[in-house]
Order: sequence, then C-alpha cells, then structure tokens
Amino acid sequence: MERFGFIHEKLDIKILILFVLSRLPSPVSFETLSDLVMVDDGFDYFEYSQCLAELVRTGHIEQNENSYKITTLGAEHGDTVESSIPYSVRSRAERKAQPLIAKMKRDRQILTSHEMQKDGGVKVSLSLSDGIGNVISMSVLSSDEEQAKTIEKNFRSGAENIYHKIIKLLTEQE
Repeated sequence: MERFGFIHEKLDIKILILFVLSRLPSPVSFETLSDLVMVDDGFDYFEYSQCLAELVRTGHIEQNENSYKITTLGAEHGDTVESSIPYSVRSRAERKAQPLIAKMKRDRQILTSHEMQKDGGVKVSLSLSDGIGNVISMSVLSSDEEQAKTIEKNFRSGAENIYHKIIKLLTEQE
C-alpha cells in the first residue's frame, strides 16, 4: 500500500518526535504526543509507537509512567537534524502544538497550593508570574479543604482577571 506524505523512514519519524517534544515546555501523555506527531500521512500509528519506544531506550526521551519529555541528548541530536524534516510537516506540527504550548506556559505561571493549619482553617497560597517573576502572590485563609480547592480552581481559571480586579481596587481614587 502506497502512502502519501513526506515522512516514511524511521529516522524521519524519530526526528519529528524530537522536533515536537523540543517545543513543549512540559511533559505530555502518550495520547497527546501521538496527536501532535501524527501530522503526516507517510507513516502510521504503529511505526510511530515503535520509534517512540526506541527513542526512550536510547535515552533521547524520558518516560515517567505515561508522560514523555525530551532529554538533553534528544534536544541536542534533534536540533542538529530537524531541518531535514520537510517545512510543510514542521509547520503543521508547530501549528497543531501551538494551543497546547500556550496552555502549558500559562499553567506554569499560575501556582496554587493549600495546607491545613494547626489552629484550624486552611491556608491557600496563590501566585501569578509573568515568566520573569511573580506579579502577584497572596495567601488566603479558608474555612475547610473543600473551600480551599474551590479557591485554587477559581484562581487557576481566572488568575489574570483576578489580578486586574485587585490592581483596579488598589489604584482607584476615592
């Protein structure tokens, strides 16, 4: 069966996998990586799976349970040869990964945690970074763990809006 597409050889599939992983700021699941790499009709899922396993065995990719990230070795080797991937395939892979990359970067800029206090209540820590440093960091006391989790969830989903509302409140003239 003749396949259409540009990527046919195992080496090219491996280079494409390394190309995609090198652009991701955080580890991804097998399913997510599969979705991002399968942008060319020249190879199939089984060839992709085999190449991924080989890259893990050779130390180019690190696997932790069901997540994958590129190693220093993989980044160095991938960077050297990524230009051998056809431009159209690289472009498709980058376009497909862009929304996930944006989400991952945002998730890394928002930190939340909570801890039970000895005297009762739960201390919730929240911070928003601009990638260089924190733009806001605060602690809030909540009555119980359920409320703490709700505060964390709401902060994660609207950290930028919460920041802007706090700044507006603090800078308004009476």
